[in-house]
Amino acid sequence: MSAREEARSAVLTSAGRARVVGIGDTAFGGRVAVIEADHVIVDYDSGRVRLPLVSGAAAPVPLASAASAPATEAPDPPRAMERQEIERRLGEESGRILAETTLIPAMEAGRVAGFTITRMPESTLLSDAGLRAGDVLTEVNGVPIDSLATLIGLWPRLQTATALRALVLRNGQPVSLSVTLQ
Repeated sequence: MSAREEARSAVLTSAGRARVVGIGDTAFGGRVAVIEADHVIVDYDSGRVRLPLVSGAAAPVPLASAASAPATEAPDPPRAMERQEIERRLGEESGRILAETTLIPAMEAGRVAGFTITRMPESTLLSDAGLRAGDVLTEVNGVPIDSLATLIGLWPRLQTATALRALVLRNGQPVSLSVTLQ
């Protein structure tokens, strides 16, 4: 929960579908008007609906325990992807990625130090880029991931990047993922 209203976000679920939303976003046929610690208000054509938020449903995970098994694998190999193919696949896969990916804040010293990917669809751009369920995403192209707003705010910068570099904790060990965009 950000003190700045425009930076607040919530995860709304309905009938097995989940959406990460901010104020002004559309979700499930309505527009998000208010996000508070215990509820979200969504405006529909038929009126305003107050949706309670379930506290603890996606409780932050301490960074030290987010992935605690010893590392047993080789470093992740660099990858190359064609920008045109990425754009095509984003058009096809973005709905599935948004609906089926679950992120939980990973905490360190009382602050968000990344996001644990607790659920992620297989055979998508995310998995092809080297991400796995259980990874704790801590940095993208040198930017520490300290909030959902930071992660979402990277999107415009990544569209002109020639390479994507992510730092994740995998089984408690740092792993560098890199994708060169051609």
